[in-house]
Amino acid sequence: MVERRGLGSRILRLYLPLTVSLVVMLFPFYWMLITSIKPNRELYNARIMPLIVYHPTLAHYVDLLTQTNFLTWTYNTMLVAVVTTALSLVVGTMVAYPLARMNFPGAAVVAIGIAATYLVPQPLLFIPMADIINRLELGDTLSAVMLTYPTLLIPFCAWLLMGYFKSVPRELEEAARIDGASRFQAMWRVVLPLATPGLLSAGIFAFTLAQNEFLYALTFLAKSDVRTVPVGAITELIRGDVFYWGQLMAAALLGSIPVAVIYSFFVDYYVAGLTAGSVKT
Repeated sequence: MVERRGLGSRILRLYLPLTVSLVVMLFPFYWMLITSIKPNRELYNARIMPLIVYHPTLAHYVDLLTQTNFLTWTYNTMLVAVVTTALSLVVGTMVAYPLARMNFPGAAVVAIGIAATYLVPQPLLFIPMADIINRLELGDTLSAVMLTYPTLLIPFCAWLLMGYFKSVPRELEEAARIDGASRFQAMWRVVLPLATPGLLSAGIFAFTLAQNEFLYALTFLAKSDVRTVPVGAITELIRGDVFYWGQLMAAALLGSIPVAVIYSFFVDYYVAGLTAGSVKT
């Protein structure tokens, strides 16, 4: 009886909430999947059960890949996300390290300014950004978004990395300096390896934000061959009041795969860094 009560309590307290949370989180992906494989006669028939597919088809995927520039949009998205993430991590590290590890006048003010910069809404910035991009004659080029995305990602990466750098004991860095290492060598060989979880976290979130960014890409990228997936799918698969739901859901599902793969690939390294990154002093 005790074992049965313990099992019932465990089901109610653990498995039931986990199941409900799993269903809620996966339902949007299920909806995208079934919508993308439904033929149009089922998709626009209100009498058919919307959660069931009776005659699945890949016609929407074929149309998406053959009648649109989806592959080009995917390449542009990945290129922009990788370049801006790498740039943001490098510059964010250069900003976060002195603020977290060095004492100089005005460090607290600069740190607060970085946090405030990240909180500035995008609609307040894209108009002056557009003027700068036009003056540089970078409109309709991927360089436009590669230069504007870091204005949002660098403050975020710097703010996140400052916390990780502060968690590294100063004694380790001071020991490296006593052994003859320069400030840069101590940072490169001591601080950065111990802050690997922070670098992975900042990189993953920066990549996700860069891939899903919409406003700047919509403003600066007007040509189809330079658009990213969010902008290309919205602007070319919604024509007037006609929504091509099958292709839209296929684009949304395929566009989410790279992020899911990256998260699943790096989660082991991230968790391992969290468990192995603790330092005993």
